[in-house]
Amino acid sequence: MGPLAGSKARMKLLSRQDPANFQPGPVFLEDPWRLIRKMSHFPVVTVIGGGLAGCEAAWHAARYNVRVVLYEMKPMAFSPAHQLPELAELVCSNSLRSNAPGSPAGHLKSEMRRSGSLIIGTADAYAVPAGQALAVDRLLFTKAVTERIESHPRIEVRREEVREIPNEGIVIIATGPLTGARLAEGIGRLLGKRYLYFYDAISPIVYADTIDFTRCFRASRYGKGDDDYVNIPLDRETYEVFVRALREAETVAPYEFEKAIYFEGCLPIEVLASRGVQTLAHGPMKPVGLIDPGTGREPHAAVQLRQENKEGSLLSMVGFQTKLRYAAQERIFRTLPGLTNARFARLGSVHRNTFVNAPLFLDDTLQLRKDRRIFFAGQIVGVEGYVESAAMGFVAGLNAGRLAVGHALVAPPPATAIGALLEYVSRGSAQSFQPMNINFGLFAPLPEREGGADRSRPPRPHRQLRKTLILERAAREFDAWVASCAIPAAP
Repeated sequence: MGPLAGSKARMKLLSRQDPANFQPGPVFLEDPWRLIRKMSHFPVVTVIGGGLAGCEAAWHAARYNVRVVLYEMKPMAFSPAHQLPELAELVCSNSLRSNAPGSPAGHLKSEMRRSGSLIIGTADAYAVPAGQALAVDRLLFTKAVTERIESHPRIEVRREEVREIPNEGIVIIATGPLTGARLAEGIGRLLGKRYLYFYDAISPIVYADTIDFTRCFRASRYGKGDDDYVNIPLDRETYEVFVRALREAETVAPYEFEKAIYFEGCLPIEVLASRGVQTLAHGPMKPVGLIDPGTGREPHAAVQLRQENKEGSLLSMVGFQTKLRYAAQERIFRTLPGLTNARFARLGSVHRNTFVNAPLFLDDTLQLRKDRRIFFAGQIVGVEGYVESAAMGFVAGLNAGRLAVGHALVAPPPATAIGALLEYVSRGSAQSFQPMNINFGLFAPLPEREGGADRSRPPRPHRQLRKTLILERAAREFDAWVASCAIPAAP
């Protein structure tokens, strides 16, 4: 009798949640009993994609003593951005961002280390001097990850391109932002093409508590709806100085394969500015329907900021996708009224990216609601960054392995760094979903004493102390979660 034996046990494998209480987004596409019968004949976990997420997923699935087949198309085929035949190639920078324990990125690495991460463990072993950041010798790093995966007794690496989603067995799709066209078409058929995005248009996101709200006003255009937007009014002189700075700023040169991505609905603001001084004032900075309470009339132009998360701690700059270099973005955007001391959770960019509208389709276990044998991992779920991508591989691999042996599926608590990312990708706003990396705005807020709240609760701490307490809570909850899951040791 196999690991999926027992009809009641089989039914529990469909979701981490009790099926009686589970509230699906889109409903199952097939009979769950037929699904279980199919899985019972295919105990292998298939991982598509040998990047950071795919390698991490394979590593953790194999911890459950199941056979893992990892497909990587290199060296038979290369994406426009990849050059090396090894697994886990670092396409852009060799930096995995901050390693400081008091930073969100540093804390995410700490959680990955406590989970037995292949990627972070290897990065630590091949680190190069980089101040408070974790940077690696990229060639030694990729070779070491490849060797550990290929020498694993329960992981088989197949060097071939997967062009269709396997229709049987447990599958992890970890093909990254440059998913091949044929496989992307298959994902599109599964989810509906309108829910598979091929280019991201990322605007900067500002920490709300660093904005000078005395220079802004809240309103929606023409008074429709609530005062959902924070509006920064600009007079003509201020606007023209801002446009001139955009037109003179240095931009990031695109890769060859990125040159065709720009289309009229997603033009970088500096491209719009180059078309004419007043183009932005008739586009993303148009003031129509907005009355500045300070003057009683429409401003010459306006920047709108929209709430990015449910706590309101993050605000995105609407329509400000850009290819400006990061230093130029910070310098120029801080010239806007109210943003002089702004800190950015994320800066803007426009580049090719394949990612699913995860809140519509994925649980916090990264299991596809429409087909419970399929998981997604890595950047394709809507995260940004090497470590964030690997973290999603950890969750998908862990749960694929647990599904294969009949264990309940699990996800770290939302108060943890990995849990905060999962909360964003599985329960964020489907209407405005965009890729995100880890930042303090994603963490669940600390309890706050307010007017009608429990007066015995201490007052809200200072911002820096608040950050420290958030990460201390995250560490406690992650350690407790790891202990409760009884994860098998890695080889």
